[in-house]
Amino acid sequence: MSLAQKNRTAQLPSNVNRILLVKNLAFKITSEEMYDLFGKYGAIRQIRLGDVQKTRGTAFVVYEDIYDAKEACDHLQGFNVMGRYLVVLYFQANHRSKITDLSKEEERVENLRKRYNSMNRDEEYDMN
Repeated sequence: MSLAQKNRTAQLPSNVNRILLVKNLAFKITSEEMYDLFGKYGAIRQIRLGDVQKTRGTAFVVYEDIYDAKEACDHLQGFNVMGRYLVVLYFQANHRSKITDLSKEEERVENLRKRYNSMNRDEEYDMN
């Protein structure tokens, strides 16, 4: 069994997936250049470059195989492209839901504060 085949049978950490989030890209990089760079590590299903002000300089790279995504992440983290060092991370979908849950939790706490502040005022009036 070759080393590459042995690595494919190893158990991967839970945060590893087929979708990579790439940050710190040069704004002028093209999708063809992204395919050339990331395609060296395996078959790519899709690349989505950020195109609005908030998402420029970022991209999502979706691989067909999770092991190809892991190899690309391991090799391209910190790689210099167009004078910028890439930040390559595994995309975590549940991270976005935690942000949403935080806003719901803040709303719930605010409602509790309002309710208990009004109760405290009622108790003050009862004591007088």
